[in-house]
Amino acid sequence: MARLQFGLFVAPIHNIGQSPNYALHKDVELTVLVEQLGYDEVWYGEHHSAGTEYITSPEIMIAYAAAKTSRIRLGTGAVSLPYHNPLWVADRLLLLDHLTRGRMMCALGPGSLASDAKMIGLNMGDLRDAFEEDFDVLMHLLTNDEPLSVKTDRYELVNATSMLKPYSDPCFEIAVPGVASQVAPRLAGKVGGGLLSLGSTSPEGMQALRDHWSILESRAAEFGQVADRRKWRLTSHVHLAETREQAFADIEHGFMTWFDYYADNTSHPAFTLEGRTFEERLEFLQNARAVIIGTPDDAIAEIEAFVEGTGGFGCFLQFHHEWTTWEAAKRHHELFAKYVMPHFQDQLTRARNSYDAAKAGKQAYLAEMTTAMTDYMAKHSK
Repeated sequence: MARLQFGLFVAPIHNIGQSPNYALHKDVELTVLVEQLGYDEVWYGEHHSAGTEYITSPEIMIAYAAAKTSRIRLGTGAVSLPYHNPLWVADRLLLLDHLTRGRMMCALGPGSLASDAKMIGLNMGDLRDAFEEDFDVLMHLLTNDEPLSVKTDRYELVNATSMLKPYSDPCFEIAVPGVASQVAPRLAGKVGGGLLSLGSTSPEGMQALRDHWSILESRAAEFGQVADRRKWRLTSHVHLAETREQAFADIEHGFMTWFDYYADNTSHPAFTLEGRTFEERLEFLQNARAVIIGTPDDAIAEIEAFVEGTGGFGCFLQFHHEWTTWEAAKRHHELFAKYVMPHFQDQLTRARNSYDAAKAGKQAYLAEMTTAMTDYMAKHSK
């Protein structure tokens, strides 16, 4: 496997009661920070209701963040494809690919909030079939020069084609986020794309992850594509501090508000949470292995277990949340970049070998240096 990469999944989930304007600009500030710390990518979600996930257009977010960064890759996580005409989605993505000169990535999904779909008159029961249908349409528009005509219950295209070809060769990365259903691995495998696994890493969840990858591999083989584990991303909620005690104290700032949102506002069956007190809720998430709270060593151990349990993946994404103060969040990312990332990127071996070699040879080097200095002084004192 290639060296593990790291990034953020920014839904985002902001604690209610603060300025949305402030929160959105903090999301951008966070992107700038993690680029400086060496993170590889950031994904932005699309949501239109429920009051905390304020990014309504990941494409606009990418355009704004791209102007303030220079290296980090930026992804839609995900465009809710059935909400849009796929021709305009294709045009926006292609434009972003050119403007970012290939730093843009695209994840596509059916939509995760029932309250979003209801506002535009869509039935949640129809969205996954619609997503599969629209996915094929979008891929044609992105990768094929031939005009396309198609009619569905939601739109009609007549000799539709985009004016732009992708800047990326042959196209920017396409990924599909998945929690429980088989939609994500089926479509990702069909186009040789990436998989964003958003589920638990409990023993049961780990088995589901392996099953999803098997589906992706099977579908990739069926359509003549390559299943590339480097395009597989696993996610978890993480907060680190110098000690476990400090990490748990840090998250008392906003953990309960975050949990209330998932428990009371979201309608996705995969996000059914249990517990009323801080201790009960934390225990529930820890038992599900859905969180990593502790020290850098704790994070290293958990991520190593994820690698072993899945057989290997390409990128580890942290969910962005507001469990802590901004200062504690910055310290967390500094610790993660300083100690966790280099462990999985083979950035420590040569430095450690060099350190150990110098230590082992110290006495011999000291004697040689002392002799050299003594000889020099004797030679030039005459």
